[in-house]
Amino acid sequence: QVQLVESGGGLVQAGGSLRLSCAASGFTFSWYSMGWFRQAPGKEREFVSSINWGGGTTDYADSVKGRFTISRDNAKNTLYLQMNSLKPEDTAVYSCATDRAAIRSFSRGNSHDYWGQGTQVTVSS
Repeated sequence: QVQLVESGGGLVQAGGSLRLSCAASGFTFSWYSMGWFRQAPGKEREFVSSINWGGGTTDYADSVKGRFTISRDNAKNTLYLQMNSLKPEDTAVYSCATDRAAIRSFSRGNSHDYWGQGTQVTVSS
C-alpha cells in the first residue's frame, strides 16, 4: 500500500534552514507528481510547493518563493523540501501528498488521495 513518511523537522532559529524528506513506498514514485502542504495551529492546511513526476516543473506558494526549494530523487523514491531563511510564520506541521492518478499535474487544493503523517517545524524568533 502507499506510504509517505516525512522526516527532517525540528526547532530552528529564524533565518536558519531545514531540509524535509518524504520517503515514498508502495507505488511507482517516478510516475507521480508530489507536493508539500503545511498546517499551523488554528489555521487551515495550505499549499507550499509541488513538483511534477519528472522533476522538471515546480510550483511554490508566494509566501515561500525564493526561500524554499522542492526536489525529488526518483532513484531513492524520496521527495525533499529545502527550507532556507526560515521565519516564525513558517512554523507548522509539514506533510507530503500525492494522488492515485499518474502523470498528472499537482493541484494546489487539499483534495489529494495520499498523505504522510507530517513533521513538525518550529521556527523561533
